Amino acid sequence: MNKGLQLSQITKYYGEGNNRVAALDHVTISVMPGEFAAVVGPSGSGKSTFLSIAGALLKASEGEVTLNGHPISNLSDKQLSDTRLKEIGFIMQSSNLVPYLNVLDQLLLVKKMSGKVTAEDKKFAIKLLEELGLGTKLKSFPEELSGGEKQRTAIARSLINNPNVILADEPTASLDTKRAHEVVSLIAQEVKLRQKAAIMVTHDERMLAYCDKVYRMEDGRMSLI
Repeated sequence: MNKGLQLSQITKYYGEGNNRVAALDHVTISVMPGEFAAVVGPSGSGKSTFLSIAGALLKASEGEVTLNGHPISNLSDKQLSDTRLKEIGFIMQSSNLVPYLNVLDQLLLVKKMSGKVTAEDKKFAIKLLEELGLGTKLKSFPEELSGGEKQRTAIARSLINNPNVILADEPTASLDTKRAHEVVSLIAQEVKLRQKAAIMVTHDERMLAYCDKVYRMEDGRMSLI
């Protein structure tokens, strides 16, 4: 049984009849635990659609998505929602932190969404934040953090439910070069340490050195570089 994330012959159509357009065209990709893959390509090439399907936010028109050995294409909306919460960690372009929650509570909120927060959960959250250099920022609010600290909080939050898959959408978009390298090297480090299957969509080709493999997306088609 293949662990990690597999997309097999994924096609996504928009529109009907003569107006039908393939945003994704028979995309196949496999990312195993401990692997960090990057997807690059111009705007409008299908990267966002690809990430939405990989993250169980959007259903493919054709093909199969397999997460941790389980096909998810035919799951109900409720099952997909549970899958997103338990199996997938998202890191977005802007850190998407809740303005009125401190750094520790940003992580514990995710735990609350999947049940009650235990002492063990709190301990794991603090350990994650310390590991990512945020041990002195547990009680800080987003407005008190630098861009890099916000993204590190977002990385910790993506790992709090111990998901099998991490998906990062342009995680360096709002960062300067030094912070960008810091954030992507931390993602790479956590992926290896915790054996996650990870995909990063990026425009920033300087970040590709941290990745195990790089795919290019062009007109809805994907190829390994």
